[in-house]
Amino acid sequence: MPGPRSSRRRPLRIVVPSRNDPFLKQFTELVGGPLGRHSAPGLVSPGFFTVERVLIILTTFAALLSVLVKTPCRLDGWALPDYFYMGCYSDWPVLFETRGLADGVMPFVSAGSSFEYPVLLGLLAGATAWLVPGEGVSPERALAYFDINATLAAVAWLVTVLATARMSHRRPWDAAMVALAPAIVLAGTINWDLWAAMLAALAMLAFARRRPVLAGVFIGLGAALKLYPVLILGAILLLAIRTGRYRPLAASAAAAAAVWLATNLPFMLRDFGGWFHFLDYSRQREAGYSSIWYAYNLTAQRQQLPVLSPEFINTASFLLFAAACAGIAVLALTAPRRPRMASLVFLVVAAFVLTNKVYSPQFVVWLVPLVALAHPRWRDFLIWQFFEVMHWWAIWMHLGQVTSAGEAARNLDAPYYVLAVLAHIAATVYIMWKVVRAIWLPEHDPVRRVDTDDPQGGEFDGAADRFVLPVPGRVPAGPGSLSAGSGRLPASAGHFATGRHLASGDGRFPASAGHLATDRAESGTETGATASEYSLTDIDPPRPSSRWPGIASGDTQGTRLNGQPEGEDES
Repeated sequence: MPGPRSSRRRPLRIVVPSRNDPFLKQFTELVGGPLGRHSAPGLVSPGFFTVERVLIILTTFAALLSVLVKTPCRLDGWALPDYFYMGCYSDWPVLFETRGLADGVMPFVSAGSSFEYPVLLGLLAGATAWLVPGEGVSPERALAYFDINATLAAVAWLVTVLATARMSHRRPWDAAMVALAPAIVLAGTINWDLWAAMLAALAMLAFARRRPVLAGVFIGLGAALKLYPVLILGAILLLAIRTGRYRPLAASAAAAAAVWLATNLPFMLRDFGGWFHFLDYSRQREAGYSSIWYAYNLTAQRQQLPVLSPEFINTASFLLFAAACAGIAVLALTAPRRPRMASLVFLVVAAFVLTNKVYSPQFVVWLVPLVALAHPRWRDFLIWQFFEVMHWWAIWMHLGQVTSAGEAARNLDAPYYVLAVLAHIAATVYIMWKVVRAIWLPEHDPVRRVDTDDPQGGEFDGAADRFVLPVPGRVPAGPGSLSAGSGRLPASAGHFATGRHLASGDGRFPASAGHLATDRAESGTETGATASEYSLTDIDPPRPSSRWPGIASGDTQGTRLNGQPEGEDES
């Protein structure tokens, strides 16, 4: 019998898209074919071009391209309606000139100031305005304000990419989706959403490394900047209920609340009206462009039908989002295997984006890192990005029409714009469906096709189930049955782990003949042999290695769940 697991940690083979992704494999002949079967990515030093350095190069290139897209406005200024027709619109110079930022107004600090964004974003907008040389409103100062914010956004983009790579365990190359996403290239310099995406990514990275308090700090900062990072707590709540581990939830939620209050409370006490302006503005405003509500109202106006009032949309939007969250909760608590953290976060944020009263083209920035973690498949990712880019052009052509009497040849009529909105919604729903399918049928999850449970799960990674809702027709696994849903084999009909004490998603014992999960295994302890005898990857949380700081150390064999080499992934 093998002895205790060695304390010496070894580098872990990483997944390479050119060999693992069915779509990218088709194009590798252009660069010499896929990586060889006997190569050892992650085990052999690549020299200078490590994964992180390549990702930095790719992100830098994409950030420069993002600024290049704005060239017409950078040369001729941001003027209505040309910045729509040229596709170079940005909120930064517009807010700089129209919200008093050019005159030294600091949102939430200057007396009588009001800003339609949360506190931390207002402070960021004012602080970057102070960096602009000169005084007053001028095209030169507006350009300088754009350049300063574009540079800082590139840094936030880079941090987001690296955080995504470092929490991806054996799949750091999935972060290339974030580095090269066409939607971020086009929309990343519209507003400060890359800052929010960065804070959300850092929160998930901290949680993955089992530091829930630090994760809560980043969630609190993100909520004070753009609100949506607080939705991460919803995914943590569902995993806490399923596993019975509430300490990570309590720690992260308490830290998030404390940081949010520390950021907002001084301004609430100083000028509650100025602080409340963001919430009041959001409540009273009409449906935002490209939301499903705006698409309906636009169609209703042309058909001379009643339009939806802001009050009705507020209520309907909340109820739809609540219903979507309830559905996600049922999915999380009935799935044959505990869902991954990134999958639940993506579903909650995507549901919020689709049902929200307001949708802006830069909101896609929120979703890109989550898609890279939840469903790292390039074919589906590029399909989704195609429709997001199409929608990006459609909204500018539509806004050019509604804000001016521009040339008809440069405008997009309402029916075509509505179709573009519906297409972008359908593409997002398509990705959501792929994620839901991978949750319900774990064998379709590309992340779990190797011996990986939940790279972003932190203390939930490898945790046994404590509460699972029963599903009619599903045969519960009784004591002594195979540990379905463990880290080795995908769960299949007939042996789903639905019992309260079964080690669903445990990651320690293979659900294979001859290795039964006995009562001790069901409670999370090893029986007979050590866990490392069964698992290809270490049970411990990821620790930095000398070559790849975001990859855990473990076995060097890179074997798939079905025993085939890691590279032969055809699903």
